[in-house]
Amino acid sequence: MKRVYPKRPFVGVGALIIHDGKILLERRGNQPGRGQWSIPGGLVELRETVEQTVIREVKEETGLEVEKPEPVDVVDNVELDGEDRVKYHFVIIDYLVKLKAGKLRAASDAAELQWVPFKEVGKYDLTPTFRAFFQRNRQRLEQLNSSP
Repeated sequence: MKRVYPKRPFVGVGALIIHDGKILLERRGNQPGRGQWSIPGGLVELRETVEQTVIREVKEETGLEVEKPEPVDVVDNVELDGEDRVKYHFVIIDYLVKLKAGKLRAASDAAELQWVPFKEVGKYDLTPTFRAFFQRNRQRLEQLNSSP
């Protein structure tokens, strides 16, 4: 099924990785949101649970190994074109994950990675869906930590 002008929504995941009062942001290398900042994540593959997806996507995009995904929120990302047709439609389940191991490196469709203090997140060119998520969940996120 194609991602652009799909017949049905895609299911995806996002990974909240929080360490020392900072959240890991990823500058997207692909559409939708290319060049904007969000959190690592991707689409669920056939036969894969959403928990397996978030662990795999973090490894592919950041080089970090994570475990124990805990759901935090669900985000709808629906983007319409100029003719009011659905260009993209994703349902994204965002998870807090625990850091396990690994060395941070941008890979896969992550153009860049950055540990960002919570007070500076709003200064970044965030995807609209992540901006809304962050505003809705900021207080809760500031109390969480991904470190073991």
